Amino acid sequence: MSDFYIVTGGAGFIGSNLVAALNERGIDNILVVDRLGESEKWKNLVGLNYEDFLDKDEFRTAIHLGKLPVPKAIFHMGACSATTEKDASYLADNNYRVTRELLMWSIQAKFRFIYASSGATYGDGSLGYSDGDEVTPTLRPLNMYGYSKHMVDLWALKHGYLDQVVGLKFFNVYGPREDHKADMRSVVHKAYGQIMQSGVVHLFRSYLPDYQDGEQLRDFVYVKDAVKVCLYFADHPERNGLFNVGTGTCRPWNALAHAVFAAMGRDPKIEYIDMPEHLVQKYQYRTQADITKLRAAGYDQAFATLEEGVKDYVDTWLSDRG
Repeated sequence: MSDFYIVTGGAGFIGSNLVAALNERGIDNILVVDRLGESEKWKNLVGLNYEDFLDKDEFRTAIHLGKLPVPKAIFHMGACSATTEKDASYLADNNYRVTRELLMWSIQAKFRFIYASSGATYGDGSLGYSDGDEVTPTLRPLNMYGYSKHMVDLWALKHGYLDQVVGLKFFNVYGPREDHKADMRSVVHKAYGQIMQSGVVHLFRSYLPDYQDGEQLRDFVYVKDAVKVCLYFADHPERNGLFNVGTGTCRPWNALAHAVFAAMGRDPKIEYIDMPEHLVQKYQYRTQADITKLRAAGYDQAFATLEEGVKDYVDTWLSDRG
C-alpha cells in the first residue's frame, strides 16, 4: 500500500486544500480527521479522494488505544480558528492539548509532524514578527486563540521538540474552500459577496492617526502557497523548527478591495464602517511575516502577489459559486 497520510482539519480550509494537493501528487491513502457537525464544510471534501474519515474525538480515542497505523506524516491543521472564541478551556484542550498528544505520538513512532501555529501569536506586533527561537518566549498574543497556539510553540520549544517537528505560523490566508468559515472567512471572500450584493465593499475605519481608513496593513498569503510550504517540509524531514508562512510583504486593506474589484471587472467603491467595540483594543494595524528563516531552510518558491492570488481565487472558485 502507498504511504499513509493523516490530515486533521481535513474538511476545513487549509486542510482540504492539502488533501487536494496530495491528490494532485497521486496520493489518496489519506485519513481525513474533522468534526463536521451541522456546518457546510463537508462540501470541501466533495471531489477529493481519501481512504477514510474519522470524527476528531474518535481519532483521539483511536490514538490512545493504539488502533491507528503509523502514518508517513500528519498535517495537523485541525483547530478552532475563531479569534473571537471565549471558551478558554475548550481552546486549551482542542488547540493545545490535542496538538501535544499528536506531537508526542510522532516523536515516539518516528513519523513527520507538521502543525499549524498562527501569526496571531505575535499580538499587536510591537515585538516584531521574527520566528526566531529567542523571540518566541517574549510574545504576547491578544486573544485566547492566539494564546492557545502560543502555548504549543512554547511547550515544543522548551522541550526541544522543534528540532524534530515543524510548526507553521500562518498569516492572513485566503483562497478556495473557506466558504464555511462564516465571520472567520477572509475579507477577499466577504468583499466578493458584498460586491455581488450591493457593489460596495465595507472596510473598518482606522482609530490610529498613523493609519488612514483602509490603510491598515496585512501580510496576505494565498492558500495554494501555504499548502506548498506544508508539502515542502513534508518532503524535507531534515528541516525542522517554527516558521512564518507569509509573503514577507504587507499590503493595505484598500489594495485588497481594489484587487477584488479588478478581478470582477468592476469599478471600486469602498465605504468605511465603525469597528466593533470589542475589537478596538485588540486590533492589529500591521502584520508582516519575517520569512528569513523560511528562506534559510531552503524554501525558494515565489509567493503570489495579492493581485495574482485574488484573481486566481475569483476566476477559479468564487465566480463558479455565484
